[in-house]
Amino acid sequence: MTSASDADSTCYDAVIIGGGIAGLTAATVLGRARRRVAVIDAGHPRNAPAGHVHGFPSRDGVTPAELLRLCRQDLEQYDVDLLSGQATHVGEGGPESGDGGRSVVLADGRVLQGRQVVIAAGLRDVLPDVAGAAECWGKSLLQCPYCHGWEIAGQPLAVLGTAESSAQHALLVSTFSSDVTLILEDKVELPAEEARSLAAMGVAVVPGTAAELRVTDGELSAVVLSDGRSVPCRAVFCEPEATVDPALAGTPGCRLTADGCIETDAEGRTGADRVWAVGNVTDPSSQVVAAAGDAYRLAVSLNAALLEEDIAAALSSAPTVSAGEPAAATL
Repeated sequence: MTSASDADSTCYDAVIIGGGIAGLTAATVLGRARRRVAVIDAGHPRNAPAGHVHGFPSRDGVTPAELLRLCRQDLEQYDVDLLSGQATHVGEGGPESGDGGRSVVLADGRVLQGRQVVIAAGLRDVLPDVAGAAECWGKSLLQCPYCHGWEIAGQPLAVLGTAESSAQHALLVSTFSSDVTLILEDKVELPAEEARSLAAMGVAVVPGTAAELRVTDGELSAVVLSDGRSVPCRAVFCEPEATVDPALAGTPGCRLTADGCIETDAEGRTGADRVWAVGNVTDPSSQVVAAAGDAYRLAVSLNAALLEEDIAAALSSAPTVSAGEPAAATL
């Protein structure tokens, strides 16, 4: 592979911002299509705190770091450069990328040029303002029952009720344990229908605000409420807020969804010319396997766009052939 220093004066077919599963999947597809690709990896994957990845065929239970290592290993046979760095800006292309190309500026001053750019930088979870949240995140403070439910099934569980969707979150968690408590903040209204559903599923509802995650002998033992009461549990689920890198999301032409993510069409195109997006930067709820599938589809569409440009360039430089006159064959 080309070194990072060699990449300074290279124009790529595609520059991919983000070295997670979405970015690496897109790089694999484009690399196999014989495209020249750069992947910029800041080295901070969203799922790094989690012990394992689940639901990914043939890799169920692998650590997030090992899954990415295997993906990077797959890329060694293709024309793909893996570059460490933090992308800070997507701008217009330089002289090497041709008309309509794009440039990607890195925090260390490097500038990569590409015919197309893919933003696959993921997002950052904003944890609840609860003491111990950062230490427990990905271990006993969890978000997705599909990712972690099997491992903590049958144990006392709690759900932080911070939003109107929390009741449905608790109902889903109740399919993994008969001992589930929804800690419902005062600001959240609980419709009568959802209250009946929670009662029917055996979910206890405790009014209050979580203040601390109590850890005993290295294991979560309870959620302590602001009034001093405690809810015994071995794991607690929450719905954290999330933020997308504002510098990348603010690329001129990119439109944002209501939750602050980058809006794309079905193929991954953003509102900015030659800029695509995929993964959690477009959908906070996208799981690893879904992000990989979306990235595959994006890469196929992006390669088709490159091919259209290749054909147009070839036609513009080809000799003129009169109507009815066969093109000359080169032997």
